Amino acid sequence: MVSSSSPATIGIFDSGVGALSVLRAIRVQLPFHPTVYLADQAHVPYGARTKEEVRAFAVEITRFLLSQGAQVIVVACNAASAAALHDLRVVFPDVPFVGMEPAVKPAATTTHSGVIGVLATPVTFQGELYASVVERFAKGVTVLQDTCPGLVKQIENGHLDSPDTRAI
Repeated sequence: MVSSSSPATIGIFDSGVGALSVLRAIRVQLPFHPTVYLADQAHVPYGARTKEEVRAFAVEITRFLLSQGAQVIVVACNAASAAALHDLRVVFPDVPFVGMEPAVKPAATTTHSGVIGVLATPVTFQGELYASVVERFAKGVTVLQDTCPGLVKQIENGHLDSPDTRAI
């Protein structure tokens, strides 16, 4: 449980460094809350992993963040949220969790064509969370989904505008 006498320490994790933007936003919105950030470089990327592997990583990372004093956990990774958020809430019932979900809702509510595209990892697409978001917010909208194999590696290597990246 989070103590009301002092700001809760917020633990944040991602499979890589993508959640640094989440960390920055938390620091702006909640400047007095201490944070502990973990980028799981040992297992990056999560996208090609099985749901079971990602769940195991998420449980292990949560235990670590809790051991570092975190009282709230932000799963700042679509793949980990999709694969593990439900299980994390079962394994750690007294810990508040905040997860990520693909931005289907804003895309579905602003599309002019009635068609949206979602790029995500296979683990994200396989999760109940993604299916739930599509069901709740994309009724009457055509959802095109793709994993774009190789795109994450190109971006992480800094090849944002290369011919290979454009081909993907």
